[in-house]
Amino acid sequence: MEAVVLVTGASSGIGSALCKRLLQEAPKVRLCLACRNMQKAAATKAVLLTAHPAAQVTLLQVDVSSLESVLRAASEIQCRFQHLDYVFLNAGIMPNAHLNFKALVAGVLSGKVVHMLSTAEGLLTQEDSVTADGLQKVFETNLFGHFILIRQLEPLLCCSEKPTQLIWTSSNNARKSAFNLTDYQHSKGKESYSSSKYASDLVSVALNKHFNKQGLYSSVVCPGIVMTNLTYGILPSFFWKLLMPIIWMMRFIAKTYTLTPHNGAEAQVWLFKQKPESLDALVKYHSCTTLWGKTYVEPRKMDVDEETAEIFYQKLLELEKQVLARLNAH
Repeated sequence: MEAVVLVTGASSGIGSALCKRLLQEAPKVRLCLACRNMQKAAATKAVLLTAHPAAQVTLLQVDVSSLESVLRAASEIQCRFQHLDYVFLNAGIMPNAHLNFKALVAGVLSGKVVHMLSTAEGLLTQEDSVTADGLQKVFETNLFGHFILIRQLEPLLCCSEKPTQLIWTSSNNARKSAFNLTDYQHSKGKESYSSSKYASDLVSVALNKHFNKQGLYSSVVCPGIVMTNLTYGILPSFFWKLLMPIIWMMRFIAKTYTLTPHNGAEAQVWLFKQKPESLDALVKYHSCTTLWGKTYVEPRKMDVDEETAEIFYQKLLELEKQVLARLNAH
């Protein structure tokens, strides 16, 4: 029986590149593109079918920043499929991102510029907003909407002898210092993207603790520094034209400059081919690229502890109760 693969945020960037690469690896998979913008999703599907006319590709409308949309999508998925083999939790936003020039100068003067340019630590700030659900938008889009989706799809994720893999798209920018258990939605800070990605690292660790015995395994990937709509929105386009030669040269000193969505999807494709039982729950799998453009995967221990992961997981379960009760009341 063909594997069923669900990819959120599949209509562009790393999600779109991942779908192309999955069909190259396994043309017979049943691929479901879960996207907010159905016009873009249809265009992506058309491109996939042009290259693989016999491929089984379906579309699903879901906006992970809306719990109503997530619940509706989960119900639709349960009608279509009896089991999910792979779920790539890839959709994400980094709204209104600004480059902190003061931090960049300080990094240059302190000699930490390579680390800063490899991780964007301290370089990016974001202006967040609140969704119709009353939640911080970056938190809900990058993490909580996916968490609710997983919770709703649990019957399809833990229902057969064959294991199911959850694969979160995290980031080099996921940092412990940007995350706070008392403000896990990051309503008081300016690094909501970093906080949300660190939160996904924690959730992945907790999910493995609770669900490995039921055949559900969770992993985290970092696509590296990829030029997508998320990145291009940080600076005006003419700046990028000036910077691109420098960015390409960064590969001399930093292997995280994958740059293209195809390269950025390397770790996701690699995980697709692994036995999940053999993977380390405390490792993040990084897509890397050599100076000459060769891609490979590098596992790195995450800066997380299992106690914090469990506390955060319980907080999410409590938040789930609250928001679902609110929705049901309406």
